[in-house]
Amino acid sequence: MSSSFSVIRDQTPASAIPQGAVVAMGNFDGVHRGHRAVIGAAVDMARRRGRPALAVTFEPHPRSFFSPHTPQFRLTDETSKLRLLAGTGLDGAVIMTFNAARAGTSAQDFIEKDLIGRLGISGISIGYDFHFGKGRVGSPALLQSEAPRLGIEVHVQSHIDIDERPVSSTAIRMALAEGQIAEATEMLDGPWFITGEVIHGEKRGRDLGYPTANIRLDPQCGLRHGIYAVRVGLDGRLYDGVASFGRRPTFDNGAPLLEIFLFDFKGDLYGKTLDVAFIAYIRDELKFDGIDALVRQMDDDSLKARAALAAAPNAFPKLGTIG
Repeated sequence: MSSSFSVIRDQTPASAIPQGAVVAMGNFDGVHRGHRAVIGAAVDMARRRGRPALAVTFEPHPRSFFSPHTPQFRLTDETSKLRLLAGTGLDGAVIMTFNAARAGTSAQDFIEKDLIGRLGISGISIGYDFHFGKGRVGSPALLQSEAPRLGIEVHVQSHIDIDERPVSSTAIRMALAEGQIAEATEMLDGPWFITGEVIHGEKRGRDLGYPTANIRLDPQCGLRHGIYAVRVGLDGRLYDGVASFGRRPTFDNGAPLLEIFLFDFKGDLYGKTLDVAFIAYIRDELKFDGIDALVRQMDDDSLKARAALAAAPNAFPKLGTIG
């Protein structure tokens, strides 16, 4: 396996693409347990063949192309997805731009020109329900039927279940929308996380004894509003904390904002980029009659968050470095 995780894009010259790779193909939103099974099979096949292992994925997500006006709660943006993929044992990823030309490419042309012609793959791993090509004609069955002619090995990964429920990106989105953090974490094989830059807020937290680092999430984020135990990655270190995601009904009922209070931390976080992993859901967002009642509740929230984090000492996404 190479020491760095390379990213291949549409404009990458053919000379820079490793030929004979084994690829795992999918949208990989969230890089959950089902995706990891597809990826693991590709990595195993690649190691057996002495070949590099790459993910083949699409940006923007095809749903965004086909339904541009429908809100799309993505579990991972492009960079977060790549960082998760880089932590799986893959050697790199191929990002294919999903546009009108890609949507209009037949499945047969995609196989012949993209997978075989440009990438020169020797094997592929794909989920049982993944389809590709114009009209979604491309399927695991098509790849299997073409494999002997193309001289490639094909692995089709069956669904992964937890308690007889299939793992899927949709199921994880639903869990996060309901505040079911433990359920989402189990399906993801690690906590869900966001990455964002700390912005200036109203500075109310300072007056309350809870100075917060504020991050605006994607407007389409479907995470339930409420209070969470979080673990934050900053400059190679991890910090525990408690966070509120919502509209601050006690004050202004404004646009949704993630407000994070880090335990036992002193320093200026403005302009810093934080990785925020959601470890446990504590309670719904509430409106308080006064500041004293709010601070008492924040004290209680902090105690509950510390307890949840102590019970999950190693909980943090396994992120790799893109380079």
